[in-house]
Amino acid sequence: MGWHRRAIDGSSIAAMLQYMKTHYVTVQSRGTVALPIDLRQRLHLDEPGAQLQIIEQEDGRIELRPVLPIPADQRWFWTDRWQAMEREVDAHVSAGRVTVVDGPDALFEHLDDTLES
Repeated sequence: MGWHRRAIDGSSIAAMLQYMKTHYVTVQSRGTVALPIDLRQRLHLDEPGAQLQIIEQEDGRIELRPVLPIPADQRWFWTDRWQAMEREVDAHVSAGRVTVVDGPDALFEHLDDTLES
């Protein structure tokens, strides 16, 4: 199999560069660095508890990685709406209005018994 060169059109380059932005920031006397607002918002670094992991490479480069206290794919669980539903379920459990079954067969048996009574 040989290597094939493929021309990259202007729109592809523009799309790649959209995510490869370069920002210059000043390191203040106490080591503080202010990140540009668009970068903070895009990476959710404007949220409470957001942190940056700093990785110093052997060649002297510094890599910053956003670290969120709650991973983005789990944020739905911590919304006010979902937490209200979790509290509602907890109240049902506390009041004994929840039945725990062992597997699908037991679930269907319980549902049949409930419908018959």
